[in-house]
Amino acid sequence: MRETLFNWLGQRLDGLACLDLFAGSGALGFEAASRGAARVVMVEHDRAVSAHLERTRALVGARQVEIVQGDAFDYLARRGEKFDVVFLDPPFRQNALPAVLERLPARLEALARVYVEAAAPLEPRAAWQELKRARAGQVSYQLLEWRGDDQGGLPGNV
Repeated sequence: MRETLFNWLGQRLDGLACLDLFAGSGALGFEAASRGAARVVMVEHDRAVSAHLERTRALVGARQVEIVQGDAFDYLARRGEKFDVVFLDPPFRQNALPAVLERLPARLEALARVYVEAAAPLEPRAAWQELKRARAGQVSYQLLEWRGDDQGGLPGNV
């Protein structure tokens, strides 16, 4: 799936700001960094996993990667930074995607791309455009593009 994702995004992410919101292993975030992303923020709730991500960052020398140990929703609520690419692969049992997609627009640059992994495909709302969709075994993955404003609506709507 990772190869497909980066084929969808384009092989290079030069100069882009990326957010890996449920980082886990950090594979997507570190891959983005290796493909030229200017900045990658990885948010991981689990303290031990975050420590492992810190060690990996040091090992590979990825200075453009920031590891944030904490809750994804808290991160979205407190940070004002905007991103060009977001990776969303939350634990399926949490059912966090609808709430994340509702809060995410305030953190997105215009035409930001959002990669989503889930048990079932999402049906995007009006301000989101689905660019790609695929399935591998029991995992559905999609690439969405944000077409709305930072308040969650369509541009020009009040």
